[in-house]
Amino acid sequence: MLRDLLGRYLHTHPGRVRFVYNAFGKPDLSPECGSRLTFNLSHSDGLALIAVATDASVGVDVECIRAHSADAEIARRFFSAAECDYLRGLPSHLYVDAFFRCWTKKEACLKARGQSLAMPMDRSSVPEGWSLYTLRPAPGYAGALVIEGTSWRVRQSRWETLED
Repeated sequence: MLRDLLGRYLHTHPGRVRFVYNAFGKPDLSPECGSRLTFNLSHSDGLALIAVATDASVGVDVECIRAHSADAEIARRFFSAAECDYLRGLPSHLYVDAFFRCWTKKEACLKARGQSLAMPMDRSSVPEGWSLYTLRPAPGYAGALVIEGTSWRVRQSRWETLED
């Protein structure tokens, strides 16, 4: 699906789309594609989220919201003290959704900057001069988009595949 989408943007056959990877495994278009196009991909529980931009680094994350995955210990390990305090102060029925909103923002930020989840997430934040968008890609999912620069116009499209 990613090759097909990028092939459309590049006006080329999907089979000609080639990738290179940075030291942390973030994919980019190979220089032979001759494009200023950037992209990022995330998937969770049957749903994929793809971000495409021109001349700007981009990161995206999507997560299926699952109560058992929003453990307070995970928050203490990966979130800042202020973020943990915020989550602890929420009514219990809002905690899980807020946990995943925070997680997707952090992961999208790391991915946009080409970093790995091995980097300290408790200190990751959106750098000055970057834009953060909270997404609701489908019911039961949280998503985030981080893109270098400001004043972007974000457009969401849904692409469904046919199952055999």
